Amino acid sequence: MKQLVFIALLLGLYTSSTASDQMLESYISGFDYASRKDMKMDSKGLIALLKEGKAQLIDIRFIEEYAAWRVDPSINIPLNELPTRLDEIDKSKIVVTTCPHKDRAAIAMVYLRSKGIKAKYLTDGLIGLAENLRGDNAKEFINAVKNKK
Repeated sequence: MKQLVFIALLLGLYTSSTASDQMLESYISGFDYASRKDMKMDSKGLIALLKEGKAQLIDIRFIEEYAAWRVDPSINIPLNELPTRLDEIDKSKIVVTTCPHKDRAAIAMVYLRSKGIKAKYLTDGLIGLAENLRGDNAKEFINAVKNKK
């Protein structure tokens, strides 16, 4: 009986891994100029979607980086924890991954897409987002997002 359970578990893991591999292979094989455009989001586009309640911002930096400074509304799921925290992602929204520049965000976006999640990465990173959320823009953004909660 134990052997049967073990074999079933292995088969389940293999099937899950194979399905994910096939999604990634399909994404890469079908990659074209439209795909290239679709994987990206700039700060202005993100701000608009967040105001409308249509996006979820995932900050994939390490916990210490997030604790030092962050942009709300975001949730922190460090890149190395992403595989075990997929249940925290709102799959009904466009998921936008971010980090200060975009290197880790791009990796996270590809991983999420391999899991069938509609994801984009923030092209100008958190640095660009902070630049766009200054002065009156920040006040208006916070008020708009607060009303969506």
